[in-house]
Amino acid sequence: MSAEEQEHSPDDVQQHLRMVQELLARQRLGEDLANRQEAGEGILQREHLEEMRELLEGMHPADIAFVLEALPLEDRLFVWNLVKAERDGEILLEVSDAVRESLIETMEPEELKAAAESLDADELADLAPNLPPEVIQDVYQSLDPEGREQLRAAMSYPEDTVGALMDFDMVTVREDVTLEVVLRYLRRFEELPDHTDKLFVVDRDEHLRGILTLENLLIHDPEMEVAEVMGTEPVISFIPEDDAGDAAQAFERYDLVSAPVVDSEKRVIGRLTVADMVDYIREEGEQEILSNAGLREEEDIFASVWDSVKNRWAWLAINLVTAVFASRVIGLFEGSIEKLVALAALMPIIAGIGGNSGNQTITMIVRAIAMGQIEPSAMRRLLRKEIGVALFNGVVWGGFLGAMAWWLYGNWQLGVVMTSAMTLNLLLAASAGVIIPMMRMRMGKDPALGGSVMITALTDSGGFFIFLGLATIFLL
Repeated sequence: MSAEEQEHSPDDVQQHLRMVQELLARQRLGEDLANRQEAGEGILQREHLEEMRELLEGMHPADIAFVLEALPLEDRLFVWNLVKAERDGEILLEVSDAVRESLIETMEPEELKAAAESLDADELADLAPNLPPEVIQDVYQSLDPEGREQLRAAMSYPEDTVGALMDFDMVTVREDVTLEVVLRYLRRFEELPDHTDKLFVVDRDEHLRGILTLENLLIHDPEMEVAEVMGTEPVISFIPEDDAGDAAQAFERYDLVSAPVVDSEKRVIGRLTVADMVDYIREEGEQEILSNAGLREEEDIFASVWDSVKNRWAWLAINLVTAVFASRVIGLFEGSIEKLVALAALMPIIAGIGGNSGNQTITMIVRAIAMGQIEPSAMRRLLRKEIGVALFNGVVWGGFLGAMAWWLYGNWQLGVVMTSAMTLNLLLAASAGVIIPMMRMRMGKDPALGGSVMITALTDSGGFFIFLGLATIFLL
């Protein structure tokens, strides 16, 4: 496929991946032939390399990043070395943190410096934590005074704030000029900044006065002044210290494409774009999934065994402790299980349904926290509501399981115990599903971290204890 054909199918990243994998397979075959000293293999290898270079050249940096993430380390580095050096910076920004580390480790300081110098200040700030200090220092010295100030500002704001996400590439105009002047000014640009749907109207001191949409710029008389057409509705703007999650919600609520970022004196210092928000939401979603499973950080799927072990061991150790505790709970009732074998067959049902119900509750609560829909003061109200849901489900589904146990084992008392244990374990799961994330939020911790692990441990141990305890009291 030629570069021109690829430009007409930018969404076909899976096909690109398959083509790269096929070319890598051919390359390995060529190497095997070379080792056997077969004739003509050198020409074949060169043809495969050239074909892969052409393929990569026609791909978007984000697609190349996807391909790199999907390849084992050896193949990944081989492909990475074929990428044109001037695209290194863009691709490093697109790949995941874990894969980025594997690529940076193979690059010389001069290569890293060249890649970093190709980026804007806000992009460089994103890449800076992964670069060696000496490279950052060299790049900083190479910037002009404005670039240094922008880089310093971008790196000074905490992660997950608007200041850490904003970019400095924007267009501002004065309110006392005509639209014709604005149009002539825009024609001086080779291209407008990405996602430019509006121009920020400022005074002589860069204070935000309003916005001029491109639509108003184009449909009104060029002789009119900006102040006449810039609109009177309130301008949605942000300050650098604003929470990035709140900004993402505002973008979704008001269908924003871009928005100005202002300082404490209302001077325009940057802007947010929908692309920034989409990236943030995606990263937060991935982090929430990882946290809920007890993973500390994003993991390269082709990472070494040791790296994966380090990422996963902590919550596995906790899970091991809770599993041992659950087994000891069962051990307390060995005599009961020996007398009534049906208990061994039924108790996994109690624990499994409780764990599923608890995970449903904690997922809903964590989502609501992430979207800013609930405050810590709402815990009691949420607890009452979830207990009501658990009570209903416990009576209905517990009753169904109780009837099934009665039918299977001919023991109505066992059915009553089954219904009671199911109801009590669902109440325990609902309570934990609300309390665990809400208490972590109050303590300033990630409410999603290890949620499913903790819920499963609690409903397993609690479910076994409740079911076997009730059976011991009422059946034996």
